[in-house]
Amino acid sequence: MSAAERSRAVPVSTHRFQLEPGFTLDDAAAQVGHLATLGVSHLYLSPVLQATSGSMHGYDVVDHARVADGLGGDEAFERLCAAAHSAGIGVVVDVVPNHMTTPTPLSLNRPLWSVLREGRSSGYAGWFDVDWDAQGGRILLPVLGSPLEDVVAAGELAVGEHEGEPVVRYYDHVFPLAPGTEASAPIAELLDAQHYRLAFWQVGDAELNYRRFFDVTSLIAVRVEDPDVFDATHERLLAALRSGAVDGLRIDHPDGLADPEGYLDRLADATDDAWVVVEKILEGDEQLPESWRTAGTTGYDALLRVGGLFVDPAGEEPLTALSAELLGEAQDLDAIVTESKRWVVEVMLVAEVSRLMRLVGRARPDLDAAEARRVLETMLVGMDRYRVYRRPGTEPEGRDAVELEAALARGRESLDGPDLDAATVEGLLDLALGQGERADAEAADEFLVRFQQTCGPVMAKAIEDTAYYRFVRLVGLNEVGGDPERFGIAAAEFHRFAAGLAEHWPAAMTTLSTHDTKRAEDVRARLAVLAERPDAWATWVRTARSLADDVRADELDALTEYFLWQTLVGAWPIADERLNAYALKAIRESKLNTRWTAPNEAYEAAVERFVSGVVASDAVRPHVGGWLAATAAETQANTLGQKLVQLTMPGVPDVYQGTDLVDLSLVDPDNRRLVDYTERAERLARLDGGGAPGDLSDEKLLVTSAALRVRRDRAEAFVGPAATYLPLTASTEHVVGFARGTAAGPQVVTLVTRLAGRLGDGGGWGEETVDLPQGRWRDTLSRRSTDGGRVPVAHVLPAGGLPVALLVREA
Repeated sequence: MSAAERSRAVPVSTHRFQLEPGFTLDDAAAQVGHLATLGVSHLYLSPVLQATSGSMHGYDVVDHARVADGLGGDEAFERLCAAAHSAGIGVVVDVVPNHMTTPTPLSLNRPLWSVLREGRSSGYAGWFDVDWDAQGGRILLPVLGSPLEDVVAAGELAVGEHEGEPVVRYYDHVFPLAPGTEASAPIAELLDAQHYRLAFWQVGDAELNYRRFFDVTSLIAVRVEDPDVFDATHERLLAALRSGAVDGLRIDHPDGLADPEGYLDRLADATDDAWVVVEKILEGDEQLPESWRTAGTTGYDALLRVGGLFVDPAGEEPLTALSAELLGEAQDLDAIVTESKRWVVEVMLVAEVSRLMRLVGRARPDLDAAEARRVLETMLVGMDRYRVYRRPGTEPEGRDAVELEAALARGRESLDGPDLDAATVEGLLDLALGQGERADAEAADEFLVRFQQTCGPVMAKAIEDTAYYRFVRLVGLNEVGGDPERFGIAAAEFHRFAAGLAEHWPAAMTTLSTHDTKRAEDVRARLAVLAERPDAWATWVRTARSLADDVRADELDALTEYFLWQTLVGAWPIADERLNAYALKAIRESKLNTRWTAPNEAYEAAVERFVSGVVASDAVRPHVGGWLAATAAETQANTLGQKLVQLTMPGVPDVYQGTDLVDLSLVDPDNRRLVDYTERAERLARLDGGGAPGDLSDEKLLVTSAALRVRRDRAEAFVGPAATYLPLTASTEHVVGFARGTAAGPQVVTLVTRLAGRLGDGGGWGEETVDLPQGRWRDTLSRRSTDGGRVPVAHVLPAGGLPVALLVREA
């Protein structure tokens, strides 16, 4: 296949590598042979451009013109691409278009350094999304450990030299001096003459005047909507696409961009419509805009449906009751989300809201500022998706007005004080829709864009990073793009979703685990068992609590404890150090008793003692082991079932690094730990040599490799315009089946067991049947063959065998 042909080809499957100094591009190249054997069609790399020194993830870019030195640089990147292509494998790269980092020292980010030194006269001033009307026309840098006057009084700032130019030094930080100000004295006067203002780090949330990524002050937004900025920040990767070294792109957080559709148009034009997927969170039944020139999302919508297949809806009521019993009160997720959003809007994102209000003041000076802020905050609290997609100068669609009006209605339910003023509501709705009167058209258009850019951070920080650490009914449902209120997904609903993908987004990515998921797929598979065994789980957790009486401090709250018990059974066995690191992140994210910006040391110490105590307890350890042994059959069905469904359903499946075996990782950075590829290669060689699976990891590897190889060998049944999706009819809800094929007929059949616990309670398959397409079929996992037609489920999924089957049509 030529480079041009490959650049337009759709991947058959991908495998995600997390690159970092401990796993470089050359380390990835060393695994190309293993991935080719596994059956992968494309490597999918985390960001490769130059990030801050020692970056463990690559999203903190400082230089778009070169591949990161810490990963091996441009030469190592070329070696990896060449090795992959020699093995018949393509390369997909993660792109960060939304922001750069503010590194230490700041001089590592040369465009930003220029802006800090020269202000708006810098040739790079248009690169960064800065509100020059705030802070006296200077960029706020909240990096000081205490207020500026205290820092100056303590003598912690000094004039010095860095890379041959005069600077102000503050410990490891250096700041450039504007030309002609070097002789200013004293230090306070010198700082007053600069294009930036140094400030206490705690004022960032309220006073920051550059757009950041969510609430991360060290990430400064890039104005990629400017064609010159787009060209400069994408030149290196576009060159790799044009040369054929790179075959596709994954776009990080397009909702943060001023114009996602415009960005994708420009990218498609520049790449000759290469395969591009976007990290877009779709809430509820939200659909990706059909006008976007993208293959689809990165798969959180698929994760929700696939995982939901293995959650028993019958467990909802008893698990709700158990949560209320343990916490002493019933939890209301909607109320938790609303409370979290109000806190985010009124505390964490004050700077962003204030910037919007400055625009309101210019666009609609007739509106009362205080009341307009109430309306704006209410609208942000009520939004139930990451944004609407309005472009200045275009007519709003009816659905946009419906969504914004609904957002106001939802937000109003949590208001304290008098209802919102009707005229102010109408004025803010008009601005958010890009219509109505305006005193300043430029400010109104900017408000339209920035309002949409602010909705995403409110959603992400309030729901994923706050509410999902507070709602504890079944924590495995608290996932990126998830909906804990959707307690299980019926087979018919899954089939509708899959058929929709096949029709509208057949080349979208599907996933079960990413670097951003709150728990790895196999932790969620274990936790789904709680819904099948709610009574047994209630007994287990009550006993577990009594076994931990001697390590529970008075400071420990019941919510956190129940959250941790679920985490323990989901990730067991787990080292004290790993679980404590996760627990600290979880309790700070929940913001109930401690926060990143205001740590409660006594509370955190109590949680640490509890975690260490239960992990070391001679009574708790066998209790956990007993639960896992008693639910092994359900866990096996969930683990293998969701993997096989994801790998064979419509879309391009991604296998996140390490998840070809059972992966019990938790939220990042735990899920970015180094992977033992030697073990995986050895296991695969043993299975390929005829060895029987020795454990669940072997079984998962068998399923993964078989599915990837079938996709590779029969690609026309999975990708391309001829690929088809056909749900299969069964007499029982406990089997889900579908066929993939072409217009010539089905070629591959997937069968999985769901809700295995309830199935076992009922005595197994009995006389249940499934309708297979006509023909002769061979199971690639068990090597058994069967004829099509109405066949007993027990014939294709016999007791004692795997709970899944992958059938291929025999010639």
